[in-house]
Amino acid sequence: MVSKLLFLKYLSLLVLTIQTTTLVMILRFSRINYNEMDGNYISSTAIVLSEVIKLFVSLLILTLQSNWSLRKLGQLLATEVVAKPEDTAKLLVPALLYTIQNNLLFIALTNLDAATYQVTYQLKILTTALFSVLMLHKRLALNQWFSLMLLTIGVTLVQWPQSASPDTTNKADDMMSEVMANAEPVGNRLLGVLAVLASCFSSGFSGVYFEKLVKYTSQSLWIRNTQMAFFSVIIASIAMFIQDYDLIYTNGFFQGYNTLTWIVILLQAFGGLVVALVMKYADNILKGFATSISIVLSTICSIYLMADFFPTNSFLFGAFIVILANILYAC
Repeated sequence: MVSKLLFLKYLSLLVLTIQTTTLVMILRFSRINYNEMDGNYISSTAIVLSEVIKLFVSLLILTLQSNWSLRKLGQLLATEVVAKPEDTAKLLVPALLYTIQNNLLFIALTNLDAATYQVTYQLKILTTALFSVLMLHKRLALNQWFSLMLLTIGVTLVQWPQSASPDTTNKADDMMSEVMANAEPVGNRLLGVLAVLASCFSSGFSGVYFEKLVKYTSQSLWIRNTQMAFFSVIIASIAMFIQDYDLIYTNGFFQGYNTLTWIVILLQAFGGLVVALVMKYADNILKGFATSISIVLSTICSIYLMADFFPTNSFLFGAFIVILANILYAC
């Protein structure tokens, strides 16, 4: 029994690491590599499709819980969703924020390398902790407050501007210049960083808000997921038509789509579900280790596979501090 639980914990660590790393790397790769004839795919359409899949999966699981009876499923939705409009409407807030967050994810990874994104996005730990204190009245231990301070310092070092003085040029600078000369354009770095920071606040608030709804209401997690997915489909569709109606009308909904695009959509749709399932066996310490390993893997992939990044001394030191803070916060 003990060996089985140990196996499940290590399996959870592996799955969390792969999920955390794969989505970021593949999404980044899909944004910097595209067919010159067809152009890049429209990110808003990908977000709509991922939300449609989430809604379908949530309804499928509710159907399973209803013993595959459509009549029972209809009664369940009528009782728990339609008959409780005020409770259902509460899911509008996280649905809106998650839709914004998904759009910010595409903006960030269009303009930032995966390594910088992964490290900077760890500020969501800070925002989640602060919102947990304010909204759920949680108490943080001294080591957690210290780790949040370390986290802020680490992310600041990662974003610290580098001097371009020729007097300080060294071998690492030459290597960086060589790598970046052959790299795809990184995009607007400032826009990418702002998108990550906004996503951290959105993630922190929406996560705590959703946790509060699940903990302090009688409705099941899958009812809540269905409600949120339903609103997310509507909100994402409205945002898609506002942002990209002309492009969709001219070139079609699926312009620029390829196998990689569908992988991104499926990872977006099933990523949260996979994490929710494995977290049954993974504790916070394992989650911290998974995130730390993911940062290292993303950095290696950005250097050797994407060729759009080379770490500076301040990045390496800052990333080390962020990893340390991540593990310390979970202990």
